[in-house]
Amino acid sequence: MDITSILEGLNDRQREAVTAPLGNLLIVAGAGSGKTRVLVHRIAWLVAAEGVSPHGILAVTFTNKAAAEMRARAEALLSAPPRAMWVGTFHGIAHRLLRMHWRDAGLPENFQIIDADDQLRLVKRVLRAQNLDEQRWPARQSAGFINAQKEEGRRPRDVPAGDHFTETQKRVYEAYEALCRQGGVVDFAELLLRCHELWLDREDLLEHYRRRFGQLLVDEFQDTNTLQYASLRLLGGSAGNVMAVGDDDQSIYSWRGARMENIHRFPEHFRDTRIIRLEQNYRSTGTILKAANGLIERNAGRLGKSLWTAAGDGEPVSVYHGYNDTEEARFVADTARAWIERGGSADEIGVLYRSNAQSRALEEAFLRADIAYRIYGGLRFFERAEVKNALAYMRLVSSRHADVAFERVVNLPPRGIGAKTVGLVRALARERGVSMWQTVKEGIASGEIKARAAAALGGFLALIDEFAAQVEGRSLHDVAQCCVEASGLLAHHAKEPGERGVARKENLEELVAACRRFERDRLSPLDPRGAQADGADEPSSTLEDFLDQAALEAGEYQAEGGAAVQLMTLHSAKGLEFPLVFITGMEEGLFPSRMAGEELGRMDEERRLAYVGITRAMRRLYLTRAESRFIHGTDSYNPPSRFLQEIPVETLQDVRLGGALKRPLQRNGAPRDEDAALRIGARVRHAKFGEGVVLRCEGGGDRARVEVNFAGLGSKWLMLGYANLEMLD
Repeated sequence: MDITSILEGLNDRQREAVTAPLGNLLIVAGAGSGKTRVLVHRIAWLVAAEGVSPHGILAVTFTNKAAAEMRARAEALLSAPPRAMWVGTFHGIAHRLLRMHWRDAGLPENFQIIDADDQLRLVKRVLRAQNLDEQRWPARQSAGFINAQKEEGRRPRDVPAGDHFTETQKRVYEAYEALCRQGGVVDFAELLLRCHELWLDREDLLEHYRRRFGQLLVDEFQDTNTLQYASLRLLGGSAGNVMAVGDDDQSIYSWRGARMENIHRFPEHFRDTRIIRLEQNYRSTGTILKAANGLIERNAGRLGKSLWTAAGDGEPVSVYHGYNDTEEARFVADTARAWIERGGSADEIGVLYRSNAQSRALEEAFLRADIAYRIYGGLRFFERAEVKNALAYMRLVSSRHADVAFERVVNLPPRGIGAKTVGLVRALARERGVSMWQTVKEGIASGEIKARAAAALGGFLALIDEFAAQVEGRSLHDVAQCCVEASGLLAHHAKEPGERGVARKENLEELVAACRRFERDRLSPLDPRGAQADGADEPSSTLEDFLDQAALEAGEYQAEGGAAVQLMTLHSAKGLEFPLVFITGMEEGLFPSRMAGEELGRMDEERRLAYVGITRAMRRLYLTRAESRFIHGTDSYNPPSRFLQEIPVETLQDVRLGGALKRPLQRNGAPRDEDAALRIGARVRHAKFGEGVVLRCEGGGDRARVEVNFAGLGSKWLMLGYANLEMLD
């Protein structure tokens, strides 16, 4: 292909990144700077200009959606599908390697991936077995401990000795591992750890993949955890060609293991690294970018960059102060409705908040305004109970020894198998070190499982065997159809009252349709030269592949159709963009959170979170707060967020309920209103609160009010008609 076409439409810095000589590259890519474009064009450049075989390229990102987009765009640019190229998520790549090298990794050939929900079930089983009170030892806390240790590359034996809490969690971790080995299952964190250990233990395999993947490209590098970074260092080797693309200013996931220091230490660990900054933004207006730059510059230790745009300044960032969260929510809904009435679409609007608890007032306001909205980040398709039930039946058709699936549906729909019977089977299986399926077969044959339970359990085993016989050699969607209908699941869930039953029925039907699409769209993962290219690739079952994909995608959200305002947390907003954005709850103690002031480095991450929120906005941005907020069952009164003070004042303007403009926001004692008796910075005295300084004046007439900071008491809003303030200067 003509390599000049690869460079068309790129700006100078993008072109520099795409055409850089082979070697280690760190691309500091600001929000909206076209990083995906750079990654895709770099892949095309490597193939077309540098003569790199697609077989030698490994591109890694964090979501299946991003991976699919990267592959599709690369294939379109090269006008030929480079199927040998590996493009996927960290977990997807690790899973693929473990399927190929299951014996070397110490796994059963048909190992099963469990999602977070099924992992929690296993942890609860361990807690019960160890007689640990779940009130004192919550299962989610234990699962979090286990995942955190795995992400740091630690097995139970490697966890440093500690207090009673640590020692108890180590015992839970150890028992959980034994249960996973017995059931032949791996969780998400285990995929990465097992793959890392495989490379450490088998130097020949590591060298094979180092030779194969001469070019590594990693997206969202600031989100890598300790184990992912260590694996990249292993695979990259001392002479590797690694292109890391990321933005330390958008590192907001430390709470789930991400280590921002990885991107900072990249030049130290990957020799002769060339650093290129992408600073031209193609998303937001100049004013929005100026607000974002001014805020994030408060953080120390940054790699450093300053976003700019050639698209013009646009409108000021609007700031709204409500009396309470109800008024704040009404302002957001009214402004959204005005946007729609002017010809905008509801799905062009993103409403962001720091805490999920804030959504209640916002939802009520949108309901009253009759505006369609959607909570972004809710249950994904593969996480819904009825879908997981059908997948469990499909899993048992694939492998009878899948204990997690067995427990889930052995009595669903109800067939007279009680919790006591299931508990007996579970205990016997654990004692003998075999699957629950095998335990039931042996227990029925020996008479250990009594007549009534034996009849019900035997009927369930026969049902699964019958399904397997019916669908042998048939298509994936036939398997799904059989498991959905013949199991009785469709009829069972359809009986649920009202819209819930309708929705569950539709979701089960959609699962069958998803299986059809999977069969239609499935691409061979093999190199065109055949399985011998790796020496380990083997044909795999379409059913198993589908079940693995469902598990790997279980934590990823996909928005559903229909124009609706998107409500979401600031963390969920990363990677998205909207013409109109509201960031609500701009108050101290809420955003930044109260904990941010208590832990070292947390305030910087909160500021990065605000930066991410601001840079989601394309044309209009509103920052809103409430004087009082009913949250977690109590009224709170918090001063304005410090972030409002850190954003350059010239980028901001105040607005009223309904969208009417006030005068531009002023600080440092500048007057709000030339005719006002009070002004910002004026010293006043109150009969009860003592002396204070005026921070802000709002409204007029009967609704005029003033915010005053009183020594030792903090700031308070006072209605001027009742405050009886005495001017001191």
